[in-house]
Amino acid sequence: MGLAKDERRPAGELEAAVMAALWAAGAPLTPAQVQARLAGGLARTTVTTILSRLHEKGTLRRERQGRGYAYRPVEDPHGLTALRMHSELDRDSDRETVLARFVAQLSSDDEQVLRRLLEEGP
Repeated sequence: MGLAKDERRPAGELEAAVMAALWAAGAPLTPAQVQARLAGGLARTTVTTILSRLHEKGTLRRERQGRGYAYRPVEDPHGLTALRMHSELDRDSDRETVLARFVAQLSSDDEQVLRRLLEEGP
């Protein structure tokens, strides 16, 4: 049986579990296939809802498979984090201030990595 109402996992935890299953698969999965890879007895409708929300957020792509869809991540975990960082940066009208404060809060090791990456270029 599923989790009791008082024991429900937060949506972010469920999304992370779904993403982990998709990354591990390395190929598009249907909701039923994702459900089979997840522990915890989630209903297929719950998995489908999570996949749909992740698709709406731009985190997943979907392709027709039979009467439904198969889903795959748009990026690997590191690429997804980078997309989220860009999304947060795009939310503020003063990019320079946001970037300045971000850099000011970097550890010295992270600052050195960032300097090296900027010097190396694309």
